[in-house]
Amino acid sequence: MKERETFMKLFYTTFKFSPGVLLIAVTLLLSPNAARAQDFHLSQYDAPPLFLNPAMTGMFDGKFRIHAHYRTQWAAVATKPFTTTGLSFDMPVKKFGIGLQVMNYRAGAGNFNVLSALLSVAYDVVFDKAKNHHLALGVQGGIVHKSVDMNKLTFGNQYTTAGDGTFDTSIPNGETFTNPSILIHDINAGLLYYYAKENVRINPFVGFSAFHLTQPNESFYDKTNKLPLRYYIHGGLKININEKIQLLPKGIYMREVNASEYTATLLLHYYLKDDTYLIFGPTYRSKDAGIIEAGIKKGQYTCRVSYDVNTSSLKEVSNHRGGFEISFTYIARRSKPNPLANCPRL
Repeated sequence: MKERETFMKLFYTTFKFSPGVLLIAVTLLLSPNAARAQDFHLSQYDAPPLFLNPAMTGMFDGKFRIHAHYRTQWAAVATKPFTTTGLSFDMPVKKFGIGLQVMNYRAGAGNFNVLSALLSVAYDVVFDKAKNHHLALGVQGGIVHKSVDMNKLTFGNQYTTAGDGTFDTSIPNGETFTNPSILIHDINAGLLYYYAKENVRINPFVGFSAFHLTQPNESFYDKTNKLPLRYYIHGGLKININEKIQLLPKGIYMREVNASEYTATLLLHYYLKDDTYLIFGPTYRSKDAGIIEAGIKKGQYTCRVSYDVNTSSLKEVSNHRGGFEISFTYIARRSKPNPLANCPRL
């Protein structure tokens, strides 16, 4: 119960006060899982491959891959928007893939911050002599640091009616945070099937990944609060319509404790010239947002931009404003012919 009380206090000090936000806060309070920790998500969930599935580590044509990611959301309702920043590096080594991913999440007036550094290893199993059918297996492990700045927060028992009503930070807040900064370990795993034959009409792919396998304990109090397991099931088809047009229908289902969501996307890749492609398409995220994505792929570089249009019950407060997201990927090409079979672009 103490964790839930703190959740509400952090929520109150994070968001601008309004009747709509108050209603959402009450809804969260009455939810049986409101106090359970849950992970951040991305609209371009497949752009950072190591974030989606450890099995994707090193599964591409090239010497190495660098990915950078940034997302900001809830600027319409939060005094400080929620931000996600990520950077990853991976490379193939024969049948293996190795990589490193660093992610940072920040939310709210108390600068609640999550910083993770995870190493990934994957292995590619080939099932046929033509090397078309692949099953990649991956594991990921590292550390996660979580912190909150209590000095930047105000609490209910610090409210005073003096003047027009305000918070007096000189009044003791009554909280007993024993660990404003915690360090935990994290282990994730996944598998991915993909059909890598070139010059065919359809290339299918499907994957499964699981996160927080050891369910590490995380709490700003001296309490037991296990980080729950999170599951992804994702897949899609790369459909080559003709020499200029490629369609990429894809989707993902995510679940963590009793929270779940599914996302469906249809991207169009249109070839211009000189190894340049335009990327455009809509995404629907269940009971949450409609998303428009656009981008360009030119040679070794890919840049994607998306915006969430909020469709949840928060839309009355947010005015449908959601999140802005941008990603950038660079893949260094191999100098010799006959590169490894590549995983379909997810």
